[in-house]
Amino acid sequence: MSDAIAVENLDIVEILNLLPHRYPFILLDRVLSVIPDQEVTALKNVSINEPFFQGHFPGKPVMPGVMMLEGIAQAGAILAYYSTPENVGEKLIYFVGIDKVRFRKPVEPGDQLIYSLHLLKKKRGIWKLAGKAHVGDTLVVEAELMAAFG
Repeated sequence: MSDAIAVENLDIVEILNLLPHRYPFILLDRVLSVIPDQEVTALKNVSINEPFFQGHFPGKPVMPGVMMLEGIAQAGAILAYYSTPENVGEKLIYFVGIDKVRFRKPVEPGDQLIYSLHLLKKKRGIWKLAGKAHVGDTLVVEAELMAAFG
């Protein structure tokens, strides 16, 4: 990893080498691109096999909004680790705040979520990111997130 070189097409093995999350809480399947200190794009294939669909909602499965936000946060963590490779395996990045959340459309099994985030600012160890998730061309959720290494 380099803090100056864009990276493309990280598979699940590479994601698992960066993030501490594991099944059933890993919410990324692939990272399409990372430009350190700038932006990240990742995807999640939404499957009926996700454990949360058993109870949300029987007969009308809808992905919980908090799970979409967690996916956005995990994509943001990938950006943070690529931007500060010295933290990989040494420090965890924690989700510390969220603002301006808007859920626009439900996400169902069979959808593919595309997460895109860009860095708004880094100040005193706090990362502020603007994140969105789309299904195709449809915006389904957007938020501003804050995170910090601990």
